[in-house]
Amino acid sequence: MTKTIFMEKYPVFSLEIAKQETTFHNVNEIIAYLKDLIQTHPIATFISIFDHYAHTSFMEDGIINPEIKDAQNLIFCFGKQLPSTKILAVRPRSIGVSELVDSFVIDFLEVPNEQLHTTVENWAKSIANK
Repeated sequence: MTKTIFMEKYPVFSLEIAKQETTFHNVNEIIAYLKDLIQTHPIATFISIFDHYAHTSFMEDGIINPEIKDAQNLIFCFGKQLPSTKILAVRPRSIGVSELVDSFVIDFLEVPNEQLHTTVENWAKSIANK
C-alpha cells in the first residue's frame, strides 16, 4: 500500500495486486466482493457503482491510458455522524478498482477516521488472497 499526494492536494492510497496474487479474474468480481464487505459492515452503506471506463469511452473526446482495461468506482458511505455541513464535502467515499494487463489497482482517498481508514486498507489488502 502506498500513499501519494495526487495533484498536490489529495492523499490517495493505492495497492497494485498482480493477477497471480488473487483469485479474482476481473473488476466486476472485485467490486462484488467489496460491495459484500460494505453491506456486512455495521455502519457502511452501499450507494452505487460507477463504470468510469464506460463513461470515458462513451465521450467523443474521452482519453483512456491504453494500459487501463477497466476502471470502476464503488461508492459508499460510513456516515454515522453529521457534526458539520463540511463533512458532506468528504462523503460519500469511493474505492476505485482498475484492471491493467497483469494486475489490478485499488485506489481510495485517505479516510479521516483512522479506524475506518484501516478498515478500507484491510478490504483492499484482502483482494490479494493467494
